[in-house]
Amino acid sequence: MTIPYPTIQPTPAIAAVTPPSGAPRPRVTFLGTGYLGATYAICYAELGYEVLGFDVDADKIAKLNAGQVPIHEPGLDELLRRNLAAGRLRFSTDIAETADFGDVHFICVGTPQRADGMGADLSYVEASVTSLAQHLTRKALIVGKSTVPVGTAEWVEQLVDKHTPDGLNVEVAWSPEFLQEGFAVDDVLRPNRIVVGVKSEWANGMLYAAHKGVFDLAATEDREVPLVVTDFSTAELVKVAANAFLATKISFINAMAEVCEASGGDVTQLARAIGYDPRIGNRFLQAGLGFGGACLPKDIRAFQARAQELGAGEALRFLHEVDLINLRRRTRVLQLAADLLGRRSGPAGPDFAGTRIAVLGATFKPNTDDVRDAPALAVAALLQKAGADVHVYDPQGTENARRAVPELTYEASMNEAVTDADLVCVLTEWADFRNADPVALGEFVKGRKVVDGRNCLDPALWTQAGWEYRGMGRP
Repeated sequence: MTIPYPTIQPTPAIAAVTPPSGAPRPRVTFLGTGYLGATYAICYAELGYEVLGFDVDADKIAKLNAGQVPIHEPGLDELLRRNLAAGRLRFSTDIAETADFGDVHFICVGTPQRADGMGADLSYVEASVTSLAQHLTRKALIVGKSTVPVGTAEWVEQLVDKHTPDGLNVEVAWSPEFLQEGFAVDDVLRPNRIVVGVKSEWANGMLYAAHKGVFDLAATEDREVPLVVTDFSTAELVKVAANAFLATKISFINAMAEVCEASGGDVTQLARAIGYDPRIGNRFLQAGLGFGGACLPKDIRAFQARAQELGAGEALRFLHEVDLINLRRRTRVLQLAADLLGRRSGPAGPDFAGTRIAVLGATFKPNTDDVRDAPALAVAALLQKAGADVHVYDPQGTENARRAVPELTYEASMNEAVTDADLVCVLTEWADFRNADPVALGEFVKGRKVVDGRNCLDPALWTQAGWEYRGMGRP
């Protein structure tokens, strides 16, 4: 039976379905236990579901089963240990066991940018769906959570039809994720909306049952979680459209920072003023070093690539400029550093030979250890390439940064990083850096010069402490 589209239900009222396993609630699996899959698996066990997480990485699975979260996400380690002890949660490298266990299988594998272009690499999606489908022995629902190009769900249906044993009537659905690193636990347990793309009442019912724990928690806290039930294409587009909008908003205020730098304006006051307009809002209007991480950069590029394939490339041409503005902010830090250090820029950029520069921050945002496409780490590498002796400190991301860019020097504390530094660059807005005492920090450095790449410091406070201060888009 085909359901009508679209429907938005603040208080869902969907017919109950019996899980194929016969369990009272659907047993759920999460294929891929990276940032996305591990977080969802742990949080869904916390909601009371029986959960199995699957991954081909045996080391990662061993750590999870031992109660060790392979990522830094506030609150997640405690939930992992609690639900392992309760027996609701376990992890496996056995795909046959995973197929036998689950009623609803969530695909949570990575979709990185392709090495040969801007499009998304769907090889992990294909491998996980194909492997799972071959081992299914009863009806089940396979649900995509990974961020994918529009049209992927229909392709996954074809893979399932091709590789599933005859007569099982396995169905496919899509339900995008909207996790923010550093806030992911709350984003799973208390989402601001749930979007599902389905083709049948059975799939809709199964997905409602798989999310009922979220709705029940909301009811106990006197909240509502809007449920958007729609078609495959719309469900796939929701995530990439949201990311494209956020990236555009960030790059817009950074474009305004460029204008402020040329005209003498202050982008922080500009952002505050326009943010009071409720049509605009003040979130994501913080000018600085730009966005990074595992989602926004590669997702807006994949969105452009897919639109081009569909013949709608002109509609997303502006995203190319969004990307360029974002990348320009990284080289702007080098220009500010050269200005403070009195270094002239040649055709290849400034030469920082003989200088020691402290970089505070390596992750793409605070409260995570994720350094994937991190602007802070990219700038540190650019400074090192330009001849500087770069010393990096990050509260959580040091080990990941060392693996990604081993040629930099990494320190165990902020004080060690800034010791004898000619220049300090604050490139991730960790609370430790925002709240640092500029007077005390000034005792360690060689030169009291600071580039505030996130506009997270108090310029007056630092200037009064004898520092030469440069912000992004600030006079």
